[in-house]
Amino acid sequence: MTDPTTLPADWSFRSRSARLAIWAGWLSLVALFVWCWQVMTETTIWAFVWDAPRQAGDIGGRMLPPEWGYLPELMQPLWDTLNIATLGTVGGVILAVPVALLAARNTTPSAAFLRPVALFIIVASRSINSLIWALLLVTIIGPGLLAGIIAIALRSIGFVGKLLYEAIEETDPKQIEAIRATGAGPAQVLTYGVVPQVMPALWGISVFRWDINIRESTILGLVGAGGIGLKLNASMAVLAWDQVTVILLLILATVVVSEWISAAIRRAII
Repeated sequence: MTDPTTLPADWSFRSRSARLAIWAGWLSLVALFVWCWQVMTETTIWAFVWDAPRQAGDIGGRMLPPEWGYLPELMQPLWDTLNIATLGTVGGVILAVPVALLAARNTTPSAAFLRPVALFIIVASRSINSLIWALLLVTIIGPGLLAGIIAIALRSIGFVGKLLYEAIEETDPKQIEAIRATGAGPAQVLTYGVVPQVMPALWGISVFRWDINIRESTILGLVGAGGIGLKLNASMAVLAWDQVTVILLLILATVVVSEWISAAIRRAII
């Protein structure tokens, strides 16, 4: 071990050039932050910003007390929202499974062509928010629950496909080699070697995505894709803030219950 007393008197932890580089990096970050702040706020009307606390207090006062008599009218839209999330999740999982098999290195039949295509589908699905999918689908096929279901399914492909193909690539190759050594064909190797190893992960991923989809489906009605979002949009349009309070509390309760259900299912499966 080096004796500290033998070090040069002018020794420092970093060299002069390293310290200058660090300071230059910090100054660049500060300059970037200032520039971004100017770009984001160049169209801001600061009079509205300073008045925001008063406006928030005014709206908060109108939201209380909640209009609990409005609650029965929300049961059907809430049921529609749950159906959008559930059917969209099922559709997304069904579509994501073959995509994941094509994306995984150890199951894809063509690493040069099919795997890049599958990865592109996964990235494209994850890059577009479900609200944007719903907006596009409402324009194409019209408003309603079908647009919401397809939007949730398209959004779920990327999430489920990415996590599932990673789980497939992490399977134990010894079990697969043992099944292949018996003379099993590709379909049998997949059925008996890969599927049993990834099924717990698939169930866990599906339940987790269903929980996320319930939250996302609550706002699809804002663009006409059905569900409780339609009621929220209608109440906000007529400034019925006491009804908005009931809707927000119902959404919160639904998300809490779905979180508890999904956590219980994942504990039971995994």
